[in-house]
Order: sequence, then C-alpha cells, then structure tokens
Amino acid sequence: MKILSVEQIREADKYTIENEPIESVDLMERAATKVFEWLYRRTPREKTIKIFCGMGNNGGDGLVVARLLNEQEIVPQVFMVRYSDRMSHDCEVNYYRLVNETKVPMFDIFTEDDFPKVDANDVVVDAIFGSGLNRPPQGVTADLIAYLNQSKAIRVAIDIPSGLFADEPSALGFIFKADYTLTFQNPKLAFLLPENDPYVGRFEVLDIGLHPRYLEDVETNNLLTVKAMVKPILHNRTKYSHKGTYGHALLIAGSEGKTGAALLCAKACLRTGVGLLSVHLPKVAQLPLQTSIPEAMIDGDDSETCFSMFGKLDAYTAMGVGPGLGKAEETVRALKRLIQEVQVPLVMDADALNILSDNPTWLPFLPAQTILTPHPKEFERVVGKTSTSFERLEKQRELATKYNLVVIVKGAHTTVALPNGTIFFNTTGNPGMATAGSGDVLTGIILSLLAQRYSPEEAAVLGVYLHGLAGDLAAEEIGQEALIASDITEYFGKAYAALHAK
Repeated sequence: MKILSVEQIREADKYTIENEPIESVDLMERAATKVFEWLYRRTPREKTIKIFCGMGNNGGDGLVVARLLNEQEIVPQVFMVRYSDRMSHDCEVNYYRLVNETKVPMFDIFTEDDFPKVDANDVVVDAIFGSGLNRPPQGVTADLIAYLNQSKAIRVAIDIPSGLFADEPSALGFIFKADYTLTFQNPKLAFLLPENDPYVGRFEVLDIGLHPRYLEDVETNNLLTVKAMVKPILHNRTKYSHKGTYGHALLIAGSEGKTGAALLCAKACLRTGVGLLSVHLPKVAQLPLQTSIPEAMIDGDDSETCFSMFGKLDAYTAMGVGPGLGKAEETVRALKRLIQEVQVPLVMDADALNILSDNPTWLPFLPAQTILTPHPKEFERVVGKTSTSFERLEKQRELATKYNLVVIVKGAHTTVALPNGTIFFNTTGNPGMATAGSGDVLTGIILSLLAQRYSPEEAAVLGVYLHGLAGDLAAEEIGQEALIASDITEYFGKAYAALHAK
C-alpha cells in the first residue's frame, strides 16, 4: 500500500473530482460517511458524541458525520471552533445543511470560557484541523486541544489528529491525542513513527473511493507492507525438490557466554525452510548446538571462545554473521577478511554491526545488497545520532542508496530500506516481541530466505513480515507479556499457513 504525501493526497482528490467526475462536496460526503459508519458500529448508545469542527474541510467532514448520526436518531453535539472568520466552501455548505435540516445542538467556541464539560461517558471527535496544517495550533485552539487531551473520553480523530504534520516533524506539545485515527484512503507517514504514537493511537485506513488510476500511477518511495504485497513473493515447493533445492546457509555466530543467540538464530533459520544449515562456532558453543539442534551441522572454529577464522566458502548459497559474535580482536580481523572474500548474499546483525560501526571505512567494501539488521541504537552507532524519526528515515535511505545495501531498522513498523531509496514499513508484530533474542530470530529467517534464493530485497521484506506475523500468532495464544524469542520460531508454521491461505 502506498504512503502518500499531503500534496499527493490533494492531487488524488483533484484527479477524482475531475475524472470520476464528482463534486468536491459529494466526495466529502462519501469520506465522512465512512467515518459515520465506523462510529455507528462501535459507539455504545449511552455515549454522548461531541464533535469539534474547525473552519476548513476537516470541519466539513465532522459536520457531515453529525448530520448522518442525527438521521439514525443519534443526536451529537457540535462545537464550531472559530479560529477564522471564514469557512471553506464545502464546510460552509455542510454547516448550513446541518443548521437547516436538523435540530442538532450547535455551539461556538471563541474563548476558553466556551469549552464544554467533557467526561468519561463522551466520545470526542476531532475535526478541527486536517492534513494540510502547516504550523502548530495557537491560542484558543491549542488550549482546546490540551483541554480535550486531559479528558477521560474516548477520542477519535478524523483523517489526522489536529496539530500533527503528516510529512515532517511536529511540535509535539500541541497535538490532539487520539485513541483512534480514521484516515482516508492511504496512511500518512507520520502515523508510522514512534514519537507520534501517543497522538495517533490505533489508525484505520478507510477506503473512500479515490480514483484507482491515480492511485495506481502515482509514485512514492514509502510503502506499507501488507499481506497482498507479500504473498506473491512466496516460493512454492515442488514435488521433486530436495534439500539442495532450498540452499545451504552458513551462520557465523556465538562466543563464550553468548551461545544462546547462535542457537536462536540457527533454529529460526531451519524453521524458515532452508535445506541445509552449517553453523560456524567456537569450541565452547559446539556441544550446546549439537545437543539442542541436531538438524544443524557444525563448522568448527579453531578458537575455544570466539570467531577467529573460516574455511572454504564455496559450498554456501548465503551467509549470516553477528548473533552473539562478540568483539574480540581476532573476531574483528576475521570479519574484515570475510567481507573481502564472501561471494554470496550476506546478512549482518548484532556484534557484526557493532564492529562495522567501529570501522566505518569498511562500508564501501560490503558486498552489493548486503542486508544490515540493526535496532535503533545499533543504527545510530553506524550513522550517528538523529533527533527525529524523520531524520532517521532519511539517514536509513541514504545508507542504503549510497552503499547499495538493504537496511532494516527494527522496531514497531520495522523499516526496510532498499538500494533504490524505497522504504517499506511493516504492519505485523507487537510489543511482546521486544524481548531478548527476537532480533536473532529475524536474522535466522532472513538468512534462510537468502539461502533459498530469494533476492535480498524479497528476503528482507518477506522476512520482516513473517517474523512479525509469527509473533502476532504467538501473542494471541500466550499473551504479549509471556512471549519469548523462541516462541516466535515455534509459530513459523502457522505464519506460513496464514500467508498461503486463500
């Protein structure tokens, strides 16, 4: 699903109006009807719906919702926030429709003295400012937003929480805090960034029927990863295939005291469907692997405690390095040599990234489309500190394009940046996955997919989605609080089944 900028959304509206064709006020009616339907289905009848409308088109949406609720014998209260002397044309049309066709109670807000009482039995609908806002709310509007944020009411924003900028950092103190955001047609970039989570709440995308030709043709380098996008990537297994068909992965991982990361990664790699897996381990980690994962083969290191050397690499179809690796001097030297010699797709995680951040001059020498899988702190060690998620996204995009890499930054809505500058925002996963070893599991998934000859881009996008989906299925059954990394691996089968299901 495409993530569109504010300007592209305006162009989509304009194109729809001209080519459907449809009057702008009727397009507003269509959009607001979707909001009305959502509210009607979910709002208990004992709740009082209080709709706060601005003077622009977002306010017009709120006025349409009020009229449609009234037609179903749900009488809302409407509060016009008079921050301007003029309404937009479509807002004015719907204002007079509401005044002339209904007896919906309407009130004006000019000063703080006009603020109504709001309590826990209310549903507050924010229709004050839309996505076109280009400066923070001021004066009485800012005071109203702060007042509504303090209430215990259920808070619903139409299209975007008032005060939030869709495409750039916002002044975080002046934004409506929604429990639910009902956005039109496509998600906004701001919804996918962590600092905006307290304001966006849970967002839902409402299809308002913007012209499909525009939506198909418009170009964007930000995409939301959904099942319909991921499912076609999946390879089908053929009747006469064998273990060699599905590749031979080499995982270089583990060191003294960090064997668990190697085991988690190896198990995930096997569960994702690789044909053969060899794990390069120091001597201290070999017995635990052989005991707990008999399906994996051991490629032993000469060192007792860490990664210090490697043998021939020509047997492998993909390699992964990093989980539990440590940063011993001999490990740093061996990793540098590995980067220089590897000829197959490579995924780097954990201590491999930490070593890379200590040696940034290695970046130009990474094999083309190497996959990096940092969490935010590891990412900052590589590229430097960032002040906002918008800045971090651009640094992620720059790192991927400059060095021809696939860069994954883990977290809620894990982002995958491709060498062409496109960023995918993942839609699976939950807070229960914020647990030790979850990243090692992801590395195992991606390594397995690479070995099975998925392209690096496919392996990254599909791997991140599959990782989150398995975590979601695990959390449904055992709860987020009880979730540990190995649980994610145990749900890969169900995740694959969900992806293959028609």
